[in-house]
Amino acid sequence: MAFGHDTEDSLLSAAALVNTLTPEDSLENVGDLDEFVRSWAYTGAHTHTRAELDEVRALRPRFLEAWSMSRDDLVTFVNDVLLQNEALPQLVRHDGWDYHLHATPSDAPLASRIAVESVMAFIDVIRADELERLKMCAGDCGGVLVDLSKNRSRRYCDRGCGNRANVAAYRARQAAAAETD
Repeated sequence: MAFGHDTEDSLLSAAALVNTLTPEDSLENVGDLDEFVRSWAYTGAHTHTRAELDEVRALRPRFLEAWSMSRDDLVTFVNDVLLQNEALPQLVRHDGWDYHLHATPSDAPLASRIAVESVMAFIDVIRADELERLKMCAGDCGGVLVDLSKNRSRRYCDRGCGNRANVAAYRARQAAAAETD
Protein backbone atom coordinates (compact mmCIF):
# COMPACT_ATOMS: atom_id res chain seq x y z
CA MET A 1 0.00 0.00 0.00
CA ALA A 2 1.50 3.27 -1.08
CA PHE A 3 0.18 6.35 0.63
CA GLY A 4 0.25 9.77 -0.97
CA HIS A 5 3.32 11.93 -0.42
CA ASP A 6 1.55 14.26 2.00
CA THR A 7 0.22 11.31 4.04
CA GLU A 8 3.63 9.67 4.27
CA ASP A 9 5.28 12.96 5.20
CA SER A 10 2.69 13.66 7.90
CA LEU A 11 3.00 10.14 9.34
CA LEU A 12 6.79 10.37 9.40
CA SER A 13 6.76 13.82 10.99
CA ALA A 14 4.28 12.61 13.64
CA ALA A 15 6.62 9.71 14.41
CA ALA A 16 9.59 12.08 14.53
CA LEU A 17 7.67 14.33 16.95
CA VAL A 18 6.85 11.37 19.22
CA ASN A 19 10.46 10.25 19.06
CA THR A 20 11.65 13.60 20.44
CA LEU A 21 10.10 12.39 23.70
CA THR A 22 12.14 9.22 24.15
CA PRO A 23 14.64 8.04 25.28
CA GLU A 24 15.62 11.58 26.26
CA ASP A 25 13.75 14.75 25.48
CA SER A 26 15.20 16.35 22.35
CA LEU A 27 12.56 19.07 22.06
CA GLU A 28 13.58 21.15 25.04
CA ASN A 29 13.76 24.70 23.75
CA VAL A 30 12.46 27.01 21.05
CA GLY A 31 15.58 26.39 18.96
CA ASP A 32 14.81 22.66 18.94
CA LEU A 33 11.27 23.44 17.78
CA ASP A 34 12.59 25.78 15.08
CA GLU A 35 14.80 22.96 13.80
CA PHE A 36 11.88 20.50 13.86
CA VAL A 37 9.65 22.92 11.94
CA ARG A 38 12.42 23.56 9.40
CA SER A 39 13.35 19.90 8.95
CA TRP A 40 9.74 18.85 8.34
CA ALA A 41 8.97 21.94 6.20
CA TYR A 42 5.95 23.11 8.19
CA THR A 43 4.54 26.25 6.62
CA GLY A 44 2.39 28.96 8.11
CA ALA A 45 2.50 30.80 11.41
CA HIS A 46 5.32 30.02 13.84
CA THR A 47 5.65 32.34 16.83
CA HIS A 48 8.99 31.02 18.18
CA THR A 49 7.71 31.26 21.76
CA ARG A 50 7.91 29.05 24.82
CA ALA A 51 4.10 28.82 24.85
CA GLU A 52 4.12 27.43 21.31
CA LEU A 53 6.85 24.97 22.28
CA ASP A 54 4.79 23.80 25.26
CA GLU A 55 1.71 23.28 23.03
CA VAL A 56 3.70 21.17 20.56
CA ARG A 57 5.37 19.21 23.37
CA ALA A 58 1.91 18.42 24.80
CA LEU A 59 1.03 16.59 21.56
CA ARG A 60 3.74 13.96 22.02
CA PRO A 61 2.24 11.73 24.74
CA ARG A 62 -1.14 11.75 22.97
CA PHE A 63 0.44 10.72 19.68
CA LEU A 64 2.58 8.07 21.37
CA GLU A 65 -0.65 6.49 22.64
CA ALA A 66 -2.11 6.63 19.12
CA TRP A 67 0.58 4.24 17.91
CA SER A 68 -0.87 1.43 20.01
CA MET A 69 -4.59 2.18 19.71
CA SER A 70 -7.12 -0.18 18.17
CA ARG A 71 -8.69 0.95 14.93
CA ASP A 72 -11.89 2.07 16.66
CA ASP A 73 -9.99 3.93 19.38
CA LEU A 74 -7.85 5.64 16.74
CA VAL A 75 -11.01 6.74 14.92
CA THR A 76 -12.28 8.30 18.15
CA PHE A 77 -8.92 9.98 18.72
CA VAL A 78 -8.83 11.34 15.14
CA ASN A 79 -12.38 12.68 15.38
CA ASP A 80 -11.64 14.33 18.74
CA VAL A 81 -8.53 16.09 17.40
CA LEU A 82 -10.36 17.28 14.28
CA LEU A 83 -13.25 18.61 16.37
CA GLN A 84 -10.99 20.28 18.97
CA ASN A 85 -9.07 22.06 16.23
CA GLU A 86 -12.13 23.01 14.16
CA ALA A 87 -10.65 21.33 11.10
CA LEU A 88 -12.13 22.37 7.78
CA PRO A 89 -10.47 20.46 4.92
CA GLN A 90 -9.63 22.41 1.78
CA LEU A 91 -7.38 21.94 -1.22
CA VAL A 92 -4.32 24.20 -1.36
CA ARG A 93 -1.25 24.59 -3.53
CA HIS A 94 1.95 26.20 -2.25
CA ASP A 95 5.75 26.04 -2.20
CA GLY A 96 5.98 24.05 -5.42
CA TRP A 97 3.54 21.35 -4.30
CA ASP A 98 0.49 20.63 -6.41
CA TYR A 99 -2.96 20.58 -4.80
CA HIS A 100 -3.12 18.74 -1.52
CA LEU A 101 -5.33 18.79 1.54
CA HIS A 102 -4.95 21.19 4.46
CA ALA A 103 -7.51 21.20 7.21
CA THR A 104 -6.41 24.30 9.10
CA PRO A 105 -5.63 27.80 7.90
CA SER A 106 -1.95 28.76 7.64
CA ASP A 107 -2.34 31.19 10.54
CA ALA A 108 -3.66 28.51 12.92
CA PRO A 109 -1.39 27.74 15.87
CA LEU A 110 1.53 25.46 14.99
CA ALA A 111 0.41 22.75 17.43
CA SER A 112 -3.04 22.69 15.83
CA ARG A 113 -1.58 22.39 12.34
CA ILE A 114 0.75 19.58 13.43
CA ALA A 115 -2.05 17.73 15.23
CA VAL A 116 -4.52 18.04 12.37
CA GLU A 117 -2.01 17.13 9.63
CA SER A 118 -1.05 14.06 11.66
CA VAL A 119 -4.60 12.85 12.20
CA MET A 120 -5.46 13.52 8.56
CA ALA A 121 -2.68 11.04 7.73
CA PHE A 122 -4.09 8.63 10.32
CA ILE A 123 -7.38 8.83 8.41
CA ASP A 124 -5.68 7.36 5.35
CA VAL A 125 -4.13 4.61 7.49
CA ILE A 126 -7.53 3.79 9.01
CA ARG A 127 -9.38 3.84 5.67
CA ALA A 128 -6.77 1.54 4.11
CA ASP A 129 -6.87 -0.70 7.22
CA GLU A 130 -3.08 -0.43 7.49
CA LEU A 131 -2.65 0.14 11.23
CA GLU A 132 0.09 -2.51 11.32
CA ARG A 133 2.28 0.10 9.60
CA LEU A 134 2.33 2.08 12.86
CA LYS A 135 4.85 0.22 15.01
CA MET A 136 6.77 0.53 18.23
CA CYS A 137 10.54 0.32 17.76
CA ALA A 138 11.93 -3.17 18.44
CA GLY A 139 14.90 -1.54 20.16
CA ASP A 140 14.84 -0.37 23.75
CA CYS A 141 14.35 3.33 22.98
CA GLY A 142 10.57 3.45 23.41
CA GLY A 143 10.20 5.16 20.03
CA VAL A 144 7.80 4.64 17.17
CA LEU A 145 8.10 4.15 13.43
CA VAL A 146 6.04 4.13 10.28
CA ASP A 147 6.73 1.00 8.25
CA LEU A 148 6.42 2.03 4.61
CA SER A 149 8.27 -1.04 3.32
CA LYS A 150 6.51 -3.29 0.82
CA ASN A 151 6.75 -6.37 3.02
CA ARG A 152 6.03 -4.58 6.32
CA SER A 153 9.32 -5.82 7.78
CA ARG A 154 10.76 -2.64 9.28
CA ARG A 155 11.41 -3.06 13.00
CA TYR A 156 13.53 -0.13 14.16
CA CYS A 157 13.17 3.64 14.33
CA ASP A 158 15.58 6.05 12.65
CA ARG A 159 17.69 6.72 15.72
CA GLY A 160 20.24 3.94 15.30
CA CYS A 161 18.42 1.17 17.15
CA GLY A 162 18.79 -1.23 14.22
CA ASN A 163 22.53 -0.58 14.03
CA ARG A 164 22.91 -1.14 17.78
CA ALA A 165 20.96 -4.43 17.54
CA ASN A 166 23.08 -5.59 14.60
CA VAL A 167 26.34 -4.76 16.40
CA ALA A 168 25.15 -6.53 19.56
CA ALA A 169 24.19 -9.63 17.54
CA TYR A 170 27.54 -9.59 15.75
CA ARG A 171 29.44 -9.33 19.03
CA ALA A 172 27.37 -12.16 20.52
CA ARG A 173 28.18 -14.36 17.51
CA GLN A 174 31.86 -13.48 17.80
CA ALA A 175 31.87 -14.27 21.52
CA ALA A 176 30.07 -17.60 20.93
CA ALA A 177 32.55 -18.52 18.18
CA ALA A 178 35.49 -17.64 20.44
CA GLU A 179 34.12 -19.89 23.18
CA THR A 180 33.82 -22.88 20.83
CA ASP A 181 37.40 -22.47 19.51
